[in-house]
Amino acid sequence: MISIEELAGMIDHTNVQRDATDQDIESLCQEADDYDFSCVCVTPTQAALANELLENSDTEVCVVIGFPFGVQTSHAKAFEAEEAVANGASELDMVMNIGALKSGHLSLVQSDIAGVVGAARGCVVKVILETALLTMDEKITACQLAKEAGAHYVKTSTGFGVTGATVEDVRLMRETVGMEMGVKASGGIRDLETTLAMIDAGASKIGTSTGVQIMEDLLNQS
Repeated sequence: MISIEELAGMIDHTNVQRDATDQDIESLCQEADDYDFSCVCVTPTQAALANELLENSDTEVCVVIGFPFGVQTSHAKAFEAEEAVANGASELDMVMNIGALKSGHLSLVQSDIAGVVGAARGCVVKVILETALLTMDEKITACQLAKEAGAHYVKTSTGFGVTGATVEDVRLMRETVGMEMGVKASGGIRDLETTLAMIDAGASKIGTSTGVQIMEDLLNQS
């Protein structure tokens, strides 16, 4: 069984809802600090607040970029990334340009990701593939492009798609990128059993809005 410390260090405690209030983010950050989660994951407008709230915490601030559809221009995504870093983000979860991938514009997809990696100035960049919209071959190609563009992780889902993470997709992503790159499972992960299945399939990070319940479930089993 995974240790409490190991699991906490893999969780990105998330609230990227459009109606999230300052009070919601305060609660998110307090929970993340209490459980020593890896990150809080928030929208760009909440980045500065989260950074302020976690100033004396080991928990990092992750900000979503090009969220939730990935249809912004590369310039816009890069600017959004620069602004997020200036507001205290140390990790960025960017949405890949899905339509460009499906249209065969692979150089555009790669340069789109590389632009965010460059703007991130050394901060961790995770590329959201929205796997539910992709064929198996497209998932493999997306992972390869993210790796070639210098991203640090590939991530399954935004949480706003038709479905979220699956064990099969996580396993495929891990097999494609190898062990030198991270895999983040996100979308529909709400309990300890699902979390452990994703980790067993190769996930190195878990994005979830129910991190507290997952940790409590593990604590109760310890």
